[in-house]
Amino acid sequence: QVLLVESGGGLGQAGGSRRLSCVASNHTARITAMAWFRQDPEKEHTFVAAIDWTTGATYYTDFVKGRFTISRDIAKNEMYLQMNRLKLDDTAVYHCAADSRPRYYTSTYKNANMYSSWGQGTQVTVFS
Repeated sequence: QVLLVESGGGLGQAGGSRRLSCVASNHTARITAMAWFRQDPEKEHTFVAAIDWTTGATYYTDFVKGRFTISRDIAKNEMYLQMNRLKLDDTAVYHCAADSRPRYYTSTYKNANMYSSWGQGTQVTVFS
């Protein structure tokens, strides 16, 4: 199983920026997709953004389109989430996720059940 470690969380002022990173190790050659999800107080994982590890194709939830950018560095086995124009509602624990199964439909990039490896999460708190 792929091991994932997030970093970059912390305090961010509304309107400001933060950059999250996720480092993958162990069986990284098998990765087909990686994603960011955020966890709300009810403990649900909500999709934020995903990236096809091979093609670099990206997918976003409407709430972050135009504000967040997901990217990856295959050589470093790292994924990033550049968060701009932060909003108070962006406050959450952000988890990175990875999987090795093939993707044939866009919906599979956005489904938490399609990711088998998860990081511990990093807290992002946005203040006004």
